Amino acid sequence: MRSKSPKPPAYIAAHIRTVLKTGGSAPHSEDVQRFFKHEVKARGWRTAELRKVAKRFLRTILAEHGQPYLLLVADQLFAGEVLEEKNFAVMLLEGMTQSFGRAEFTLFETWLDRVTSWADHDGLVHYLIGPMVAADASYLVRQHKNFSEIQGITELLLASKDDMVQKGLGWLLREAAKANREQAVAYLMEVRERLPRFVLRTACETLPVAERLRVLEKAKTLTADSRGLKRIKKNK
Repeated sequence: MRSKSPKPPAYIAAHIRTVLKTGGSAPHSEDVQRFFKHEVKARGWRTAELRKVAKRFLRTILAEHGQPYLLLVADQLFAGEVLEEKNFAVMLLEGMTQSFGRAEFTLFETWLDRVTSWADHDGLVHYLIGPMVAADASYLVRQHKNFSEIQGITELLLASKDDMVQKGLGWLLREAAKANREQAVAYLMEVRERLPRFVLRTACETLPVAERLRVLEKAKTLTADSRGLKRIKKNK
C-alpha cells in the first residue's frame, strides 16, 4: 500500500547519499581514481554491491510510490557530483526503458549536461538512452520504414574504427535485413567493399546461408585481391 504523504524525492535521494557515503571503502575509492585522467569523487563501492543496494531501494520505492516518483529520485541523484550517485541513478532505472516514453527520454537528455566522466556517460547512454533509441529504431526498421535513413547512417559511420560504433552499425543493418531482405542484401552488395569486415558479418547473421555466402565470399575475394596487389607493388 502506497503512503498517502510520501517524503519528497529529495529526502529519499539524501538518504541514499548517506548510505553510499557510510557504506563505501576509502581504499577502493583510491583504486577507482586510476581509471580516470582527472580527479573524480568516489565512495569506493564495487559495482556488484552497488547494484544489489540499488535493487533493494528500487523494489521499495516502486512498491510504495510508483515509477514517476522513482524517476524523480533518480533525477536528484544524477545531479550529484559523486560517481556512485550517478551510477545508482542509472541502476534504479535500467531494465525499465520499455515502459518509458518521450517525457523520460527528454529527461535523460538533460542528464547529458551533468556528465563529468566517461563512467557517467557510459551508464547513461548504454543503459537508458541507448536502449530507448534502439527500441525505436528497431520498430521503424521492422516496419519497413526509413531505409533511406539507414543508408544515410551507414554512409556516415562505415569509416569509423570505434568498436562500439561498428557493433551498432552491424546491428542496424542486421535488423534491416530481417525486415526487408532483398533491399538490405542489395545495399550490402553495394557497400561491402567499404564496410569493415566485422560490420558486414554482423549484418549478414540472419540471412539464408546462400545469400550470406554470396555477400561475404565476394567481400573476402576482394580483400584478398587487394592484398595481393599491395604485395606486388611492394615487391616492385
